Amino acid sequence: MFKLVGLTGGIGTGKSTVARMIRDLGVPVIDADLLARQIVEPGQPAHAEIVTAWPDVVDQSGGIDRKKLAERIFADPAARARLEAITHSRIMERALAQASALRQQGLQLAFLEAALLVETGQHSHLDGLVVVAASEEQQLGRVMAREGSSRAQALARIHAQLPLEEKRRAATDVIDNSGEEATTQRQVEALVRRLLARE
Repeated sequence: MFKLVGLTGGIGTGKSTVARMIRDLGVPVIDADLLARQIVEPGQPAHAEIVTAWPDVVDQSGGIDRKKLAERIFADPAARARLEAITHSRIMERALAQASALRQQGLQLAFLEAALLVETGQHSHLDGLVVVAASEEQQLGRVMAREGSSRAQALARIHAQLPLEEKRRAATDVIDNSGEEATTQRQVEALVRRLLARE
């Protein structure tokens, strides 16, 4: 029986690292962020809706300047809700189409990597939810290193998200990515083995 399992976490918890480990084990991971980029390409309905809502986020080539869009919606809950209304159902539609294709290929398991699975309630439609966790200090260090942001900026981004504890409560499995990469790797291998063994 085919299973589509959610993969999420907070910013800087190492969700992408875990996704790479899962792919290295031969299990497909559908990347919602990649789908989000595809649906806002020029010519797509979501692109037209975003341009109508926020004309100033269009770059010189006619595409969406994602950084500028993120800045516009970051501090404005109403704008964020509007963007989610434009994009989320379209992202999910594409993700489920990819999952259906994988099922038809005879695969048993795939993951859907997405930041907002719990916030949007989409996790309840999946066959499980894996939350990647790390301490707030580790999240801060990773976000500051990756984005060149200050501690205050990184903290604001972490606190703008649903608390990690709430995501953990919704999880069927938690990967603790606080330690060495080899420790995380062992957890991922055990998780994949367990999910493949469950019918």
